[in-house]
Amino acid sequence: MSDLGRPDLVLLSGLAALLVTGVVPPAEAFAGFSNPAVLTVGALYVVAGGVQQTSALSRLDRVLFPDTTRLGPVLARFMVPTSVLSGLLNNTPIVAMLTPRLQEWADAQDIPASKLMIPLSYAAITGGMMTLVGTSTNLIVAGLMEAEGYEPLSLFDVTWVGVPAALVVIAYFVLGGHRLLPDRGTSAPAAERRLGQNMFEVTVTAPSPIVGQTVAEAGLRDLGDAYLTHVRRGTEVLQGRPDRTLEQGDILAFNGSLAARERLLERPGLSRTLPHPDGTHDDPARYETLPLYEAVIAESSNLVGTTLGEANFREQYQGVVLGIQRQDEPVTSPVGTTELQAGDLLIVEAPDDFEERWSSGSREEFYLVAPRNGQARQAAATEGDDEGADRSGRAPIALGLTGAMVLAAATGLAPIVTAAFLAALSMIGTGCIRPAEAQRALNVQVLVVIAAALGIGKALQTTGLAKAVAQSVLAFTEPLGPVAVLVALYLMTNLLTEMITNNAAAVLMLPISMAAASSLGAPPVAFGLIVAVAASASFLTPIGYQTNLMVMSPGGYRFSDYARVGWPVTLLVMTTSVTIITLVWL
Repeated sequence: MSDLGRPDLVLLSGLAALLVTGVVPPAEAFAGFSNPAVLTVGALYVVAGGVQQTSALSRLDRVLFPDTTRLGPVLARFMVPTSVLSGLLNNTPIVAMLTPRLQEWADAQDIPASKLMIPLSYAAITGGMMTLVGTSTNLIVAGLMEAEGYEPLSLFDVTWVGVPAALVVIAYFVLGGHRLLPDRGTSAPAAERRLGQNMFEVTVTAPSPIVGQTVAEAGLRDLGDAYLTHVRRGTEVLQGRPDRTLEQGDILAFNGSLAARERLLERPGLSRTLPHPDGTHDDPARYETLPLYEAVIAESSNLVGTTLGEANFREQYQGVVLGIQRQDEPVTSPVGTTELQAGDLLIVEAPDDFEERWSSGSREEFYLVAPRNGQARQAAATEGDDEGADRSGRAPIALGLTGAMVLAAATGLAPIVTAAFLAALSMIGTGCIRPAEAQRALNVQVLVVIAAALGIGKALQTTGLAKAVAQSVLAFTEPLGPVAVLVALYLMTNLLTEMITNNAAAVLMLPISMAAASSLGAPPVAFGLIVAVAASASFLTPIGYQTNLMVMSPGGYRFSDYARVGWPVTLLVMTTSVTIITLVWL
């Protein structure tokens, strides 16, 4: 039933209700699906996919990670490029790519990941405010304004606010705000650190009755308190599929209890392999695995409230969950019977094509952090996976096309939708991204949210509800001047974005903001920008913005950490944005 809370279904249901009741005619209700904002966002997903597929950003390590371990310079070093990149590309894949890199670097430098992950997310959020294409929220605001006949926002209108806001946030953390960040110790996820405690191996010896049997026939698929993760055969690491035929000498890796290990060792033809017979860990065993991935459960995921067994996770994704981390602690209950929650981090062992299966239709279920280094990545390819040719040589082309897109939109050579569309086609034409990959890069849920939201925004305008709410706001704030009106609109929008999605908050508040601008005789661009910034400025909870949720478990954060760290950031961004908008437009 958790799918009922998905933003796309909620907005589509609302749009359907408006249609049935006759509040909006079909032409207006579905006009959002052809709005340039939707087309632009779709094209930008392909452009970002092209940059990602060519590994164009993988060469940033020397830029991101300084030799010093002083926290201030470290934060400045990676927050600045993160903000800049997030102004040009979708910030979600940027955070997904940088999270494991930061984890590994922090672990090597003995710096707690909890000192880095929230700054990473906040830098990505404020970076998205720097250009019109930085976040879909900006494009929604622009699309709604254009649909209502207002002058559309240009590529860099939001830059007047976004750049100062990003600089203020970076300066805040560098100069002392990092002291509010918790210290949760080592950077590796707690669930991943426990893998050695939960895993054990046994060897198939001769004579053994299970030689020649499949995993299912041998009764090794699911043992209740343990489950088979993979099979080591010589130098290969193979998935523990039910139809895998077992051979003499196979090493079977399990995740589970020691009691399950002892029961297995009572079977004929199975001998102890790891850990050491005496149970000591003076020389900890190094388990070879398939690649390990970190998957963070999304707030609106169908996995929320279910167990991995009920969700048929292993069969659907061909991946085995080795551990679950919830906030800053690993889940100690059996993995297969643990009821999942939003923000849970899953340590998944899977072949190299796991990311491809995820991108084919599961991105709304969980956020996939870039894969951590598995100890046997090369072995996964032996089962027929086609990795394809290395496209890192096309990285300059991908970056050049992205730069050309921005330049064309900035100089007025082409509208942003045209520039983004041509850049996306060029990414495919030059081989930076394959057609199938481009299709997978499209986040249909986000596109549906935007399109449906535009229809609901139209309803708010035509019914007069937006004007009525605006008049109520003005009744309290207008005597105090336009600055007070901006502050009130900012706070209302920001409160909504912490409770619902940022896109939905922008849709609900923009008609109100436009009505307030009309009543005051103020420039619409000023009131549109305050909504765009406030809708993206989600710093108080992990659920208001996807990047906050993505870094929650990798950083070992608790829900309260965001409020403690985020409230000064919220005030700083609000003060900066209101001040800049007042000085430039009012």
